[in-house]
Amino acid sequence: MNKDTLRERREKERRQKRIKMFLIIGGAVLAFSLLTGYLVWRENRPLPGERVPVMANAAEHVAAGEDPGPFNSNPPSSGRHYGQPMEAGFYEENDPAAQVPHPEGYILHSLEHGYVVFWYNCQVLEEEDCSALKSEIRDVMDGFQNFKVIGFSWAEMDVPAALTSWGRIQTFETFDPDLARKFVQANRYQAPEPNAP
Repeated sequence: MNKDTLRERREKERRQKRIKMFLIIGGAVLAFSLLTGYLVWRENRPLPGERVPVMANAAEHVAAGEDPGPFNSNPPSSGRHYGQPMEAGFYEENDPAAQVPHPEGYILHSLEHGYVVFWYNCQVLEEEDCSALKSEIRDVMDGFQNFKVIGFSWAEMDVPAALTSWGRIQTFETFDPDLARKFVQANRYQAPEPNAP
């Protein structure tokens, strides 16, 4: 092998190493940029529902039975609350937990733990429409294995249904199961104590 051929071969190997290094560094920069872009988008993406300012007194506990209100949204999405959360599940209007004074005090503690609450108002619906609404809400809740979701009757609102999470609300003139699922997926755990039971 003559000197010219050897020199050309070495030069070719150096070019291949430079190209390989460029591809490795370029790939790493691209991967880092994509990951950073995704994380920024995830933090700033619009969440379903309307943002409601978290009340200044939202971390304050009050004695069970004491009126925790007033609130800045109806149904409430933050505010003073009791020391005990409400358990996940669907509550009928006549359930004992629905009969206690100011059940929203327990519900707000659950919201602080990252729950989503499905509020329903059968007083603005015909009986068969109320049964259908409850069934739709239960179906959506079942899709989340009833984990960190509550269904609760709330006659104080003027719409048939609403969803709340910590600092967010979505009201429904007509319940939309797909939008409800999106609300739960995006807003569950979005709270000060998301890892609490």
